[in-house]
Amino acid sequence: MSHLSFIVIKNWDICPDMHQIDDMDVRILTQLQRDGTLSVDALSERVNLSRNACWRRVKLMEERGLIRDRVAILDAEAAGCGLSVFIFVRAASHDADWLRQFREAVAGFPEIVGVYRTSGDLDYVLRARVSDVKAYDRLYQRLIAKVKLADVSASFVMEEIKETTQIPLSALGRGSSG
Repeated sequence: MSHLSFIVIKNWDICPDMHQIDDMDVRILTQLQRDGTLSVDALSERVNLSRNACWRRVKLMEERGLIRDRVAILDAEAAGCGLSVFIFVRAASHDADWLRQFREAVAGFPEIVGVYRTSGDLDYVLRARVSDVKAYDRLYQRLIAKVKLADVSASFVMEEIKETTQIPLSALGRGSSG
């Protein structure tokens, strides 16, 4: 029996001559975002579609890049990384060499789980998962040793009120059903 794991979605430019996402695709994606361990049989039953048609749709969405990865979502506390930190960075420079060095530096830190270039006063927001404040300080020291930063500050998450990996799909299912 084939098993599907949790699905991560990325932007998908729809070409007129290729498969367009429809309401059935949205139903499939909704189920996969809720439970990525569903077998193709279970998934097809939940969305009321034949097994083969469901499998073909999933494969097509994988090939097109809409379904990007299959992953397990871990409990950060149980994995020893219970402290979530947002790190706010102002760049020391805005040239290509600095950007290359910055990208290489942040890519090399497994504790950094998200890096975002932003508009406004800050240039970048990084999200890190560490065990405690001392572990964050070690990360900070290693980061500033690798790349020159104009300013760095951090905020420690006191309570995670909502965190999800599910992408809102309400705008996707505009095509014909099938």
